[in-house]
Amino acid sequence: MSQSLEKRSPCKVNLLLNILGRRADGFHELETIMQPVALFDRLTFARGGTGITLTCSHPELPTDSQNLVYRAAAAFLEAATVREGVSIRLEKRIPLAAGLGGGSGNAATTLLGLNELFGQPLAGARLHELAAKLGSDIPFFLQTGPALAAGRGEHITSLSPFAALHGVTLVLVHPGFGISTAWAYQNLKRFPEALNGRPGRAKELLALLEGDSLTKAGAAFYNSLEAPALEKYPLLALFQEFFRANGAAATLMSGSGSTTFALFADRGVAEQTVEKLKAKFGAGSWTAIVAV
Repeated sequence: MSQSLEKRSPCKVNLLLNILGRRADGFHELETIMQPVALFDRLTFARGGTGITLTCSHPELPTDSQNLVYRAAAAFLEAATVREGVSIRLEKRIPLAAGLGGGSGNAATTLLGLNELFGQPLAGARLHELAAKLGSDIPFFLQTGPALAAGRGEHITSLSPFAALHGVTLVLVHPGFGISTAWAYQNLKRFPEALNGRPGRAKELLALLEGDSLTKAGAAFYNSLEAPALEKYPLLALFQEFFRANGAAATLMSGSGSTTFALFADRGVAEQTVEKLKAKFGAGSWTAIVAV
């Protein structure tokens, strides 16, 4: 068995995040359609020593049990009854508190990476169980394609690539501040329509994504958490207006924010729009252009 391993950890955007009310267990019932994004953090795993040693390139991230990577490693070592220690290095490129699932992706990649490093002691179903206990978005990152998630996000149905997104360019803009997921959900209660969304949106959007019209599919994108976020942070609404005015077929806030994304049929237009965005709003925001 290898003594060390390096893995890339992707992120995602939510093409739909439809919240269907608060559950008895305190979580929210939802339906969400997630699209993987080819922007990556990097994780390096090495066997040896005792316990878990985590180092990180981002000074703001804790490296103890407050970090999802550390918790995922601890859960794996316990479930697999591994006595050996591990050291993990996390190189962060994905913004924090961005609605892109960077931390969730890191946790899932840790489960997959350690399982590989120690010779696959855990079956896929057991990894899924561990992932679901660690956090709602984490099971999505155990697979590689788009997916429909239900429940509190842990029930994952893997999907084929969407025809409507074929050849499309994705633009991401993060304004330099994050939005706490807990804050976004707590403030939903002020927006009853967003808290108790209309069921069936996911089925409708999936039918459109299987078609060939990006514009029709984009018109059905929806995110319940925009209600509190756009009220508190009007800049995010201005980003969306700007993207629409510059030819985006669709634009939405991802997850609990604060990243806004836009989809363009033409990469050249996407690149020009990012330059215009920087000129209009200043160079303080993080931007990325990615092929879907």
